Amino acid sequence: MTILPPMLLVTSLVFCFTSISFATDTITQSESLSNNTTLVSNDGSFELGFFSPGDSTNSYIGIWYKNILQKTVVWVANRDKPIKDNSTKLTIASNGNLVLLNQNNTVIWSTNTTTKAVNVVAQLLDTGNLVLRDEKDNNNPENYLWQSFDYPTDTLLPGMKVGWDFRTGLNRRLTAWKNWDDPSSGDFVGDIVPTNNPEGIMWKGTSKYYRSGPFNGIQFGGDPSISKNSIANYTYVSNKDELYISYTLNDKSVISRIVMNQTQYFRQRLTWNRDSQTWRMSSQLPSDYCDDYNVCGPFGICVIGEAPVCKCLDGFTPKSPQNWSQTNWNQGCVHSETWSCKEKNKDGFSKFSNIKLPDTERSWVNASMTLEECRDKCWGNCSCTAYANSDIRGEGSGCAIWFGDLLDIRLIPSAGQDLYIRLAVPETAQENEGANDSSNQKVVVITSTVSSVIVVLLIFAFIYWRNKTKIKEIITRIKEKNNESNPEEFELPLFDLASIAHATDHFSDHNKLGEGGFGPVYKGTLPNGQEFAVKRLSQMSGQGIKEFKNEVTLCAKLQHRNLVKVLGCCIQEDEKLLIYEFMANKSLDFFLFDSCRSKLLDWPKRFYIINGIARGLLYLHQDSRLRIIHRDLKASNVLLDNEMNPKISDFGLARMCGGDQTEGKTRRVVGTYGYMAPEYAFDGIFSTKSDVFSFGILLLEIVSGKKNSRLFYPNNYDNLIGHAWRLWKDGNPMQFVDSASEESCIISEALRCIHIGLLCVQHHPNDRPNMASVVVLLSNENALPLPKDPNYLREDISTEGESYSENMTSFSVNDVTISMLSDR
Repeated sequence: MTILPPMLLVTSLVFCFTSISFATDTITQSESLSNNTTLVSNDGSFELGFFSPGDSTNSYIGIWYKNILQKTVVWVANRDKPIKDNSTKLTIASNGNLVLLNQNNTVIWSTNTTTKAVNVVAQLLDTGNLVLRDEKDNNNPENYLWQSFDYPTDTLLPGMKVGWDFRTGLNRRLTAWKNWDDPSSGDFVGDIVPTNNPEGIMWKGTSKYYRSGPFNGIQFGGDPSISKNSIANYTYVSNKDELYISYTLNDKSVISRIVMNQTQYFRQRLTWNRDSQTWRMSSQLPSDYCDDYNVCGPFGICVIGEAPVCKCLDGFTPKSPQNWSQTNWNQGCVHSETWSCKEKNKDGFSKFSNIKLPDTERSWVNASMTLEECRDKCWGNCSCTAYANSDIRGEGSGCAIWFGDLLDIRLIPSAGQDLYIRLAVPETAQENEGANDSSNQKVVVITSTVSSVIVVLLIFAFIYWRNKTKIKEIITRIKEKNNESNPEEFELPLFDLASIAHATDHFSDHNKLGEGGFGPVYKGTLPNGQEFAVKRLSQMSGQGIKEFKNEVTLCAKLQHRNLVKVLGCCIQEDEKLLIYEFMANKSLDFFLFDSCRSKLLDWPKRFYIINGIARGLLYLHQDSRLRIIHRDLKASNVLLDNEMNPKISDFGLARMCGGDQTEGKTRRVVGTYGYMAPEYAFDGIFSTKSDVFSFGILLLEIVSGKKNSRLFYPNNYDNLIGHAWRLWKDGNPMQFVDSASEESCIISEALRCIHIGLLCVQHHPNDRPNMASVVVLLSNENALPLPKDPNYLREDISTEGESYSENMTSFSVNDVTISMLSDR
């Protein structure tokens, strides 16, 4: 027997003690995880630690299966911030967040919890979920401070959710690794889009790659294999609080996962085969050519097994016969007969069976309507092109209707759904196969002789030849007029003008909630008691159909607890109306700038409102599918519900930016004095950083209770920014805090808000933080960078409606939106 030297024996014992001490599923605030230690879940299924993927020299914190020799990583913490050295540690900071620190104690990655707890522990659960919780809590998921399941990478495990928590604005989505050696975020993404009729979407960059079809009460209609899956049971939840899909495994001994594979651009279900010690693929999407998004274009249908696979739906013909014959189907199909909306005997529906329902981006759902009511609803709206049951269980129920082109239709034999598509009635007597017997009509059309047709055509040709210039002008005007009034591009429910007028007592003064630069806002009450607010666009306002369409389009796409929800719109006669959820406490400026009502805003409420606005703006800039720049953030555009939750409103001037675009330039400067960033006011350059500037002004207004206006300050202060800067620089920042909130004020939070506000209103955009940083800075106590003197506005810009540029053509006061055209 070999006897170890004493020193070697001690070293061995220490090594054994270190290994044993970390053979656990939990770390506390007094412990940390380094390169040679791991956490192991209680049942030994999962392990968390440092790893380097493939041939990469970078290091990451991740979770993998413990008992599979072929290391399979299911979650990565710092996927976009790789570790470059071996002196990194994972620990719990004093604020309760789990942080990854390098050798200089610089934070590489951190969780984002804002809930404070005294004794925080991090625990790796048997499900593979890493959670932060209070040490005394009995592992109640409702009380988790943070969990990795809310931030999936490329893998969906049993019990994880893909989808939305509308209460917090959290969007759980799957994002593929770039490649096997690089776990950073790729461009292959899977999520659920929260339209009126939600469905799962896979994205390749910003383009739709695959669509699941809407949930039909049993399954997502475009993937019938899910309901027949013998491995897993799927759960779909859609309500006002949440929208998600998750799954559980029927056999707990089975190891199975869903992965976004960017190398092949497939979403795959992989199951571990113990005999062969390999992962076996049991299913993948897209599953065939017809699963590729919209391969046959508008009103085309994809049929696997046919040659060619793309056909026009019955009643439609190729828009470009030449392209169609060359298997270029992008342009799709158009009506083969002349169509007349709501004209008896010329407008009807035809039933198509076993169909994957069209893209729901432009659709509307009412779960309580019958199929007959659904048909009437669709027939009464000239923008409606199809309808179907929203729930196929039993004999079917609910109503889903589509507007505009029908996209991404395919045949799914024995598993699809019935879809009723609007068609022109053929020029021969024929049955119109509608949703019910009352829609079956016979028509007889008087035909002309061939010679009569030729004569008419010759006459029209002669008239056109003599007057072709005038005719083209007339056609152009008609098209422009139709584009102004046609709501078919809108994705919101369309309300009837008479119903809105009745609900608002014909827009009576006693129902008037207020008035902005674009028109008055009224309170309305539906027959069922639901209250709403309606913005009535003034015919004299500067906002036209372009801004109105912009607001409608944006609001239909946005879902966040800190953004106002738009219920629908109305374009009828000369009226343009937007219908919002009713906000019982009006707007922030109603309280903030009133000497009496401001007392209702104690400091906790103010800080809560600041954080809510920040999260809403972060969603617009980063978390929504398209980057959105608001361009008119101000106190009057922040609405408050009955619980004083802040909600950003008024997206008429907002701009969408695709992909990684973060700024743009315009000749039409729009916004509000006192909130405009200098680069935008002077040069028309708008960006997420110009929104950050507006947020900074708003933050300072909330802290001080004062408008950004010269009226409130002595001569040596130019505006609110100057007032804040002088007090902060002179060491008297608490004098800046509104006296109405002094008694309840938490000094550290107030000082931090003033500091962040000054950082947000820096002269140069690069000196301002982005909203992701702002949200983090508001929620922790880390050191802040020092702001520079922001007093660049002293001589250049007036905040009281005076002209600040020789090129300006219109102006207005601080709390009214302005439009300006500059000639450069």
